[in-house]
Amino acid sequence: MAADLGDDVLGDDPTVRRLEELVAERLGKDAAAFVPSGTMANQLAIRAHCQPGDEVIADADSHIIHYETGAPAAISGVMIQPIAGLLGQFSDTHVRQAVRSESIHSPRSRLLVVENTHNRGGGSVWHIDAVRRVCDAAWAAGLATHLDGARLWNACVASGRTPAEYAACFDTVSVCFSKGLGAPVGSAVCGGRETIARIRRFRKMLGGGMRQSGLLAAAAIYSLQNHVDRLREDHDHARKLSMALAGIHGLRLAMPVATNMVFVEVEPSLGTATAFLSRLEGQGVLALATGPQRIRLVTHLDVPPHGIQKTINAFSIAAGLATPARQPTRSTTTRRAPARARR
Repeated sequence: MAADLGDDVLGDDPTVRRLEELVAERLGKDAAAFVPSGTMANQLAIRAHCQPGDEVIADADSHIIHYETGAPAAISGVMIQPIAGLLGQFSDTHVRQAVRSESIHSPRSRLLVVENTHNRGGGSVWHIDAVRRVCDAAWAAGLATHLDGARLWNACVASGRTPAEYAACFDTVSVCFSKGLGAPVGSAVCGGRETIARIRRFRKMLGGGMRQSGLLAAAAIYSLQNHVDRLREDHDHARKLSMALAGIHGLRLAMPVATNMVFVEVEPSLGTATAFLSRLEGQGVLALATGPQRIRLVTHLDVPPHGIQKTINAFSIAAGLATPARQPTRSTTTRRAPARARR
């Protein structure tokens, strides 16, 4: 709240500039632009690299396909060529097969998008060698490359690689400050100076130019300086949670746990995922349904160790294997918010 402020639209908010310099340095890029959300960050990169009628190659379960409201078509006028990968990952052979030959009948293959960690892939982490191979294949075919690195920090902690090592494989990279790092708002797009200048123009066009946004940037700076290494705790919590939930009758893990995400399949005998989540909420635990029988839980800095045990107990109760503990009478002035696992 004490951040130095200016007008970011005019380029003179000193705290925003400091954040952009910090994140560009960490990713080994020339420049960065602070934006309100990860979705805007990805869409600005697509718009900067592509022209209407182009085609973007991405995994079939990518965030840009499922969770960005059809924005590639609406904003950039591009098509998506989906790759049927495994846990959100694919090979350089997949890339070469997806690139279209030059023809007036076909869209032009223009951009490869990689997501790391991969949301619908269970928080899976790309190996750096695999990233290099797919990006080399894209560059050899004349494509640009973009990394949806909303959870890149998690990938780096899990793999032991630096953000700059991953970012070196891409023309542009988006990163998020408001997920595991815990800042209230914001993402950034990093890349070459000319590309970022183009992205700033599109950011203004889409209404993403903010004024005294140094207040938000200051929180993002704090998160970068204090909350990256502690992501290991979230990964440990996710593993502990997954092992406990796997032992509850009527539940099974939908995919391996690689970082801070746990996906659980609920047997129909326990109801739908939505019905199960309603019972969890009654125990003070919030999560998301990602399918008729699938629940996603995400561990983050607002979920302490005792919150993991609380979540395990809540699942046991929701599955009918335990009886809710009697709640002590509370004053109306001391009501607590539910433990959250949605980040």
